[in-house]
Amino acid sequence: MLFRHAVEVGKRARTETGIARNVTSVSQAAVAMATERLGHLDGRDILVLGAGDMGEGMVTALSVGGKGGNVLVANRTWTKAEELATRVGGRAVHLDDLPTALSSIDLLLTSTGATSIMLELGDLAPVMAERADRPLLIVDIAVPRDVDPAVADIGGVTLLDMDDLRAFAEAGVRERRREVSAVNEILSEELDRFLTISTAREVAPLVTSVRDRAEDVRQAELERYRARLEGLDTRQQEAVEALTRGILAKLLHDPTVRLKDAAGTPRGERLAESLRELFDL
Repeated sequence: MLFRHAVEVGKRARTETGIARNVTSVSQAAVAMATERLGHLDGRDILVLGAGDMGEGMVTALSVGGKGGNVLVANRTWTKAEELATRVGGRAVHLDDLPTALSSIDLLLTSTGATSIMLELGDLAPVMAERADRPLLIVDIAVPRDVDPAVADIGGVTLLDMDDLRAFAEAGVRERRREVSAVNEILSEELDRFLTISTAREVAPLVTSVRDRAEDVRQAELERYRARLEGLDTRQQEAVEALTRGILAKLLHDPTVRLKDAAGTPRGERLAESLRELFDL
């Protein structure tokens, strides 16, 4: 028993070490790509959006060798942003102050854990209009994306993402074969995960439609039997309401879970099409 426990602890430790190494590799690659695009980072004003593991890795990569000038850190949790910024002699920025910060930086490095877009086209366009001819480089390595892809159409903005990071890694494979191969593997996994998440998001509206259709049927049946239920007191009516809701929830639980689990696969597509046809959605 003790031996088995020791083996499991060892496996977890190796997994955690591997994850930390992967985060470091991707973070360093993102900073290296930004450095190559800008020529150098000395004296540049840089904003890191996100203070999670990836954000911390990018800030650390910036601090190694004295890279970067004025480093700003923004995050949903203010204490995390402040702690990370202080660690590298930078400054924390509130998310509400992003427009002001974006007006003066040269580089935006972003990798939050948000499930929706953090920087929309409408957020950045007015800022760039006030920056005259000063360009802005954005490196978005969040999965899913933090930055609206349409931002790339704004004059003066260069937007790089995980695909660009993969291309950058592949271009340097001869010089740093071992490190880059590890990064390529991680990037492939992240891109696959992004596709899976995107597909799962597409399934969500279908699940909602199925539940709405079922709720419409429930309400219609209650209305049809309203005359027979009028003699019930409030407690009994609430019991009927809870009972019918519970039956629907149990009936729909397994099908919707299976649909979500299969999202992004041929089986998932077949299940989704079957639901649309069966429920006439």
